Amino acid sequence: MNTLQFLTEQLEKLRRSGENTRLSPLRNVDTSAKSSSATTNTSPNILQKLHCSSSLRKIHPPLMWSLAVVSLTSVIGYRFYHQPKLAVGTVSPVTIIAPRDGIFEDIKTTEEKRKEVRTGIIPVLQRDLELTSQLRLTLTETLAEIEGLRRMAGYFPIIAVQKIPSRTQQYLRVASEKEWQVFRQYQGKVSSNIPNLNPNLNKAWADFQRYEQTVTKTEVNGLLAKFSESRQRYNQAKTKIANIRSPYLTPNVMTAFLDLNQSSWEMTYKAIQNTANKILMQGLPVGMPDNLLEEIIQLHLHSSLPASNEVIATKLLLSVLQGQHNLSIDKEETKQRAEQAAQAVEPVIVEIKRHDVIVKAGQVITQKEFVLLDSFGLSRREINWLGLGVTVILVGGGVSIFCLINRRIHRPMRRRDHLLLCLLSLSTPILAIFNLGYTNLPAIGLLTSSFYGPTLAVTQVLLLSGLSTFTSGTVNWSYILAGTAGGLLSACLAGKLRSRDELARLGGGVGIIQGAFYFAVYLSLTPVAGTIWSAVLPGAIVYGLSGFLWSVMALGISPYLERLFDLVTPIRLVELANPNCPLLKRLSTETPGTFQHTLFVACLAEAAARELHCNVELIRAGTLYHDIGKMHDPLGFIENQMGAPNKHDQINDPWKSVEIIKKHVTEGLVMARKYGLPRVIRDFIPEHQGTLLISYFYYQAKQQAEKEGTAPISEEDFRYAGPIPQSRETGIVMLADGCEAALRSLKEATPEAALGMINKIFKARWRDNQLTDCGIKYEELPIIADVFVKVWQQFHHQRIVYPKAALDTQATTK
Repeated sequence: MNTLQFLTEQLEKLRRSGENTRLSPLRNVDTSAKSSSATTNTSPNILQKLHCSSSLRKIHPPLMWSLAVVSLTSVIGYRFYHQPKLAVGTVSPVTIIAPRDGIFEDIKTTEEKRKEVRTGIIPVLQRDLELTSQLRLTLTETLAEIEGLRRMAGYFPIIAVQKIPSRTQQYLRVASEKEWQVFRQYQGKVSSNIPNLNPNLNKAWADFQRYEQTVTKTEVNGLLAKFSESRQRYNQAKTKIANIRSPYLTPNVMTAFLDLNQSSWEMTYKAIQNTANKILMQGLPVGMPDNLLEEIIQLHLHSSLPASNEVIATKLLLSVLQGQHNLSIDKEETKQRAEQAAQAVEPVIVEIKRHDVIVKAGQVITQKEFVLLDSFGLSRREINWLGLGVTVILVGGGVSIFCLINRRIHRPMRRRDHLLLCLLSLSTPILAIFNLGYTNLPAIGLLTSSFYGPTLAVTQVLLLSGLSTFTSGTVNWSYILAGTAGGLLSACLAGKLRSRDELARLGGGVGIIQGAFYFAVYLSLTPVAGTIWSAVLPGAIVYGLSGFLWSVMALGISPYLERLFDLVTPIRLVELANPNCPLLKRLSTETPGTFQHTLFVACLAEAAARELHCNVELIRAGTLYHDIGKMHDPLGFIENQMGAPNKHDQINDPWKSVEIIKKHVTEGLVMARKYGLPRVIRDFIPEHQGTLLISYFYYQAKQQAEKEGTAPISEEDFRYAGPIPQSRETGIVMLADGCEAALRSLKEATPEAALGMINKIFKARWRDNQLTDCGIKYEELPIIADVFVKVWQQFHHQRIVYPKAALDTQATTK
């Protein structure tokens, strides 16, 4: 009766909390009383069956599918719950007459008009003083650079233009060296013409000849020396121009400024500054077309400069002002004016008199008529069963695809896993209902990928992106595609990352990708995209920032979800495997032998997990905690006795000894729960022993019973309570744990001998049906055995034996 009551209580606990109870009733039994064996004979097996039947706490698949479809449909199909049958665009089947006088506001039309006013308001611009100062500084520096080049080239004209025309002086200054030498060769000869010379050189020679007739030879030589110096300085300036890489001035424009005489330069300099000041004072808006800016510059310069100077001045101003602006939108003022203008729009009122016809039979209903019908309660609002039916089909199809993919990747799901996935999935359409615009798909992708892997996360993000679009009934491709891109990036990468720092960087990448996708999609869908990119950029930045913030939010709630739903992520497994964790620090100090045993088992299990493509992080963390229960009585296990007398020899009672051995499982589970270890880690504690027979004490008790002539010994009393391994990971640890002591005992054995010993252990586990539920195939056992031998060889490789003389020499030197 007590046993039945105990089992009933255990079943009730399983039903309420979903915990997988593995505690053996032996832990509450007085180890000195052999009479309790009747209870312990049956209870472990019964509890094992209870565990196996409820280890994953599954709901029947059709029921879980139905719950998911109903919950998602209830949210996604909300707009079909109270839909008018006589809506805008439908045909009225009968003539409907107003039952009474009515004056109603057309809220929808009023809001649309106000929205048009808000969006159509001309932005209020303000001059940005910082940008204006920067442009003026750039222009001043450019003019100063030209002034420096002009000083390098020397002032022009060299002599009064009344004596030698300006064009002749200019020609002689810029002529090629060959032409200059020809000019010097004929200089001083009396002739009206020089044969085989170009017209410009002929004209210059004639003008200079007239000058020679009015001055002395000394003055002529002095003038020629000035021309030679001016030519040299001019060429130096041109050489420097060729080496200048100015973003504002081309070499041709700079050279043109060199050719101006001083008075023309001063006039041009002043005109350029005045024009720039006027334009900057009036303001340069964002995106001003280049041709319009050129027209404005020419309009200002036309009245103050000759045509030749106007051309180069226009080019200089264009090079400085092109693509620049000093006007920015005053957002607050613009918003205030837009709201004032919107509120100034009069509400759209619809009036009707009693017995007037609202709509005739066969007439298409317009917005005005719908307002009247809905206000009088004649629009026949009801559930749109067709819309809900389509929603059920879409949601059912999406859930079915998700379930099929989950089944294909063989991912076991508990009730709490289904609940979490359903809650995460519901959050996206709920946000779509409120039309926030900032989808949480990046957070969904990051969380699902961390908890359940990239495959399920990518599937969930793709399905939710489509269903959330159906929820709102409107399609904004910029938001949808950008949010989906951010969600897919999180889904693909989050499950592969191994630190929170990497996830934080992923959040930054999600923000960049989401903002870039929003920017690209918006521009590609806008006909005048080339002229408004700067207006789209702030929105893209905000949308990218939303993706980053969703990732930060997912990172923040991830630890709480892990605790609440008993989940493990790769990152949490890495954290649990940290030797500085309190439980592992206790294990290393209180049971050093067990800790060394644990490390070697972990090496064996990890190597096998990599070979079989299992969860290496889970193997590592689970193995480190699989024997924590030995801390309840460290000296009860031989690896911690350190050469001291064997405790079990002193006890000399196999019943008490087996209770000590078994307790390392039950006490390990108690300790694991106390320290908040997740279920998948706790599974390693009982499953690595399964229902193995504690053979040493079993045969000892059997010999004692035969010697004393007592009742036969039941083998069940000397077996672990189980359950047997339920996953490939715990199965691998069982095999590694069984081989560890045998491999350590081999000192000079060959790899063949080690392999033979391992195969014997594996066959014993297989014949004992310890591996039937874990998914490890018989064909995989030789693979695991080969891996174990390789690890054993790495630990027990040969070392060079130092000669005694070498050791004596080292000791002497010390």
